[in-house]
Amino acid sequence: MMLEFLRFAIVGTTSTLIHYLAYWLFQYWIDLNIAFTLGYIVSFCWNYYLSARFTFHKKATASNGVGFGGAHLVNYLLEISLFNLFLSLGFHQLLAPLAVYCISVPANFVMVRFVFHHNVVRGIGHMLKRCDEWSRRHTSLYLLRIYLWTLLVFIVAKAGFMLSCHGEHSLSLGDMMQVIVHGLSLDLSTALYVLILPYLGRLLSLWRSLPPFLSKCYFGVIALAFALAFVADASLYPFWGYKLDASCLQYLATPSEAMASVSVGYLLWRLLLVLLFAFIVYKGYPAGANPRLRSWRSALGWLMLIPVFVVGIRGGIDESTTNVGQVYFSRHQFLNHSAVNPVFSFLSSFEKSANQIVTYDFMDAQEAAQITDSLYQTDDAIADTLLRTRRPDIVVILMESCGGQFTDISGRTDITPRLNQLKQEGIYFANCYANSWRTDRGTVCTWSGYPAFPTMSVMKMPRKTATLPSIARSLAQEGYQTTYLYGGDINFTNMRSYLVGTQFERLIWKADYTNEEQHTAQWGVRDDITFATLFNLLTDGKRRQAPQLIGFSTLSSHEPWDVPIQQLDDPVENAFYYLDQCIGTFVDSIRTTPSWENLLLILLPDHGIIHRDVDEQNPLKNHIPMLWLGGAVGTAHRIEAVCNQTDLPATLLPQLGLSAQDFTFSRNVVSPSYRHPFAIHTYNNGFSMVDSTTFVCYDLTVDRSLTEQGPHSHQLVRQGKAILQVTSNDLDRR
Repeated sequence: MMLEFLRFAIVGTTSTLIHYLAYWLFQYWIDLNIAFTLGYIVSFCWNYYLSARFTFHKKATASNGVGFGGAHLVNYLLEISLFNLFLSLGFHQLLAPLAVYCISVPANFVMVRFVFHHNVVRGIGHMLKRCDEWSRRHTSLYLLRIYLWTLLVFIVAKAGFMLSCHGEHSLSLGDMMQVIVHGLSLDLSTALYVLILPYLGRLLSLWRSLPPFLSKCYFGVIALAFALAFVADASLYPFWGYKLDASCLQYLATPSEAMASVSVGYLLWRLLLVLLFAFIVYKGYPAGANPRLRSWRSALGWLMLIPVFVVGIRGGIDESTTNVGQVYFSRHQFLNHSAVNPVFSFLSSFEKSANQIVTYDFMDAQEAAQITDSLYQTDDAIADTLLRTRRPDIVVILMESCGGQFTDISGRTDITPRLNQLKQEGIYFANCYANSWRTDRGTVCTWSGYPAFPTMSVMKMPRKTATLPSIARSLAQEGYQTTYLYGGDINFTNMRSYLVGTQFERLIWKADYTNEEQHTAQWGVRDDITFATLFNLLTDGKRRQAPQLIGFSTLSSHEPWDVPIQQLDDPVENAFYYLDQCIGTFVDSIRTTPSWENLLLILLPDHGIIHRDVDEQNPLKNHIPMLWLGGAVGTAHRIEAVCNQTDLPATLLPQLGLSAQDFTFSRNVVSPSYRHPFAIHTYNNGFSMVDSTTFVCYDLTVDRSLTEQGPHSHQLVRQGKAILQVTSNDLDRR
C-alpha cells in the first residue's frame, strides 16, 4: 500500500498542479466556481488514465471508469463545498484551492483505491436492483421511496443554492440547518405533487398493468424539470435577488437580449449541470413499473390516502394554504429565500405574472384614497425657478443601474468621480429614490410619472401604457421633436410599444448601427459609441428647426459588465467607472459647442442594484443621484427634499410653464404645496418607504416589516399599503 500511496502521490501532485494552473488561468475571466470546476475536469482526464495504469496497475475499463467518476463526483462535491467555505472565511481566491487540497487529496486516495480494488459499479447496481425488487414486493414502499428521494433532492438543492449564491452574505453550518428545517414544510407539500401520477397509476393497475416505459418517461420529465429549476434558480438569483418565478418566461420572447448578460461558456456550463443533475435525480427513482394492486380491499386502502394528499398539498386544514411565506424565519432575506422551494415558487407565481393585473385590498377604499390624496397633493406653482429659459433642448439620460452605492452618496468617490464633480455645477436632488428594481419599470416611472408595482410591469401592458401621460407627449404638443436613443434591442420588454405610444417620434437603436458596432457589448452597442450619437443629435444643425427632447438609456453598466477599460478590480464597479467616464467626456465635448447654452441635461438612474451587502433592506440600494446640468440651468444648488424618480414630470413641466396635472402620481418637488416628502420603492412582492427620519422595508409575502429604522415605520407601512391599493386599482381601471 505504501508503494501505491507513493504512486498516487506522484499522480495526485501532477493532477492537482494541473487543476490549480487551469483554475489560475480561468479565474481571470469567469466566475470562481466555474473556473474551479473546469480545472477539475481537465485534471480528471489526466488523473483517471494515470491512476489506472500507473498507480493501481489496473486496466482502464467502463466499470472502474464509472466508479472512478463516481468517486471523483463525491470528491468534487467535497472540494467545491470546501472551496466556498474557505472563500466565505476570507481566504484569498488564489489560496482557497490550496487549503482545499490539504483535506481533499487524502480523502480522494481512500475513495479511488476502493474503486480500483472493488467492483463498485456492480455493487451499487446490485444495491439499486435490490431496492427496486423490495419496493415491488412491498407495494406501499413504492410511493414512499419516490417521496423520500424527492425530499432528499430538495434538501441537497437547498444546500447547493446556499453555497453557490451566498456571495457577500455570511454563511454557517447553523444557517444551513435552519434553512433546511424551516423549508421542510414547503418541501413536504411540493414532493406530494410528484406522487400524484404514480398514485393514480397504482389505482388504475387494479384493472390493467401500465407499461414500464411510462414510469421511466414520467421520472425522466420530473428529473429534467427539477434540474432546470435548480440550475435556473441558482443562476438567476445573483442577478435578480429573488427566487425563481414565472417572470423569467417573459424573456423567452427575446432570447438574444435575455442571454446578453452571460457568456457562451456560462450557458454551456449551466447546460452541463442540468444534464448531470437530471441524470442523478433520474437514477434515484424506481426503475421498474408501478406494482399492481391485487384486490379491491387494497384499492380501498389506497383510496384512504386521498385526504392525506389534499391536506398535505394544501398545507393543513386552517384557512391559510401552502405559500412561499410560510418558510420565512429570518430578517436576513438570503436565508428566507434559501428556504423557499424553487419548484413551488415557480408554479405558484403563475397567478401573479408580470402582465397580469394584481390589485390590493389592505383597507377601506375611502381611507386608502384619503391617505394617497394627502401624499400626492401638489400643484404647478414653483417656489424655486430652476431654469433660465422656458424652451430648452432637453436630454434625459437613464444611467443603467447606477444606484447611490456607486457614487459619493455611499462615501465612495473613486467609482464615479466625474458625476461627483458635475453635481457641484448643476441642480442636485440629494435625496431622490428609484421606484423599482428593473429597467422596464424605471423607464415608465421616469417618463410617465407612474408608479411601479411589486409583481406587474406596466410597460408590458400596451393597452394600459397607451392611456398614460408622458413627458414626450406633453412636449410634442408644444412642438418639440422627440427622439429616443438606446444601444440595445428596442423591442425588449415591449419597450418600442411604450415609447411609440407615448409619442417618441424617432427611435434610434441597435439596428441603426453597423454590424461591428452592434457587437461591441453583450447587450448591443457600447456606451461611448451611443454617447457619440447623442452628441451628433444635439449638434446637427439640420435638426434645429424646433427644440428637442431626447431620451437615452445607457447599457454598458449591466451584467456581464463588459467594458473596454480596466480601472477598478471589481468588474461591477469598473463598469460604472466606465459609464462615468463616458458622461464626463460627453459633457466636456458638448460644453464647447453652442448647443450647451440652451441645453437641459438630466441625469438619473433607471434603478439601483443589489451588490455586495447592499440589498432591498438597505436604503442605499434605491438612493439614486438626480442631476440637472447645462446652460439652461440657473444657479447651481442642492435640493434636499426626499422624492422619487416619478416626480420628474411634475417638477420639470411647470419649469417650462406647462401643466403637470395629468400626472396624478407625480409631485412637484419645488412647489410650496409639497408638504409630505417621502419616497416609495417596490420590489418583487414587497415595498419600502422612506422619509426624512424613517426607513421601512415591508415584505408582502410574509406580511410584515423586514427592516424598521426610525420612529414612523408603522405610519409609512400604512401609507405604502394605501398607495399600492389606490395605484393598482387605477391601473386596473385604465
